[in-house]
Amino acid sequence: MTADRTILKKMILNALSGKGAHVAVKDAVAGLDWKLSGVQPEGVSHSIFQLLNHMIYWNQWVVKWLAGEKPSVPKHAQGGWPGNTAPQSAAEWRQAVRRFDQGLQEITRAAGETDLLAKRGTKTPLEMLQTIASHNSCHLGQVVVLRQRLCAWPPPSGGLTW
Repeated sequence: MTADRTILKKMILNALSGKGAHVAVKDAVAGLDWKLSGVQPEGVSHSIFQLLNHMIYWNQWVVKWLAGEKPSVPKHAQGGWPGNTAPQSAAEWRQAVRRFDQGLQEITRAAGETDLLAKRGTKTPLEMLQTIASHNSCHLGQVVVLRQRLCAWPPPSGGLTW
């Protein structure tokens, strides 16, 4: 692997994990009470649980794409927002957090094993990975703001609070 490809791989892996400029992706939902995950404050479009399920949906889509599949894109944006506003139990919340973590691990593994610059249709894996990293970053920012509004921030790790 050339030095340039090594740098690209490191950059995309950092972006996927949130390393550097953000709270670590895995910490954004850590320690959150399952009941709070389903609260949708007035004027807010989605609960944390909905945001998490949305990210899970698209993470799995990218995992399939990276594996060479051709996953279909929903006809309407609503199709990428599966699930209810709130989990019905602590177990359902924990399962969603596990699915999110597993999806990130699958994407990270695939990113480490693929030729980032190999063309697949109109995109390269690098472009797809940058898209999902940006997508998750956007929604994880929303999670942080919601946690702040719900007085549930910072996470047990401390987060970036300055």
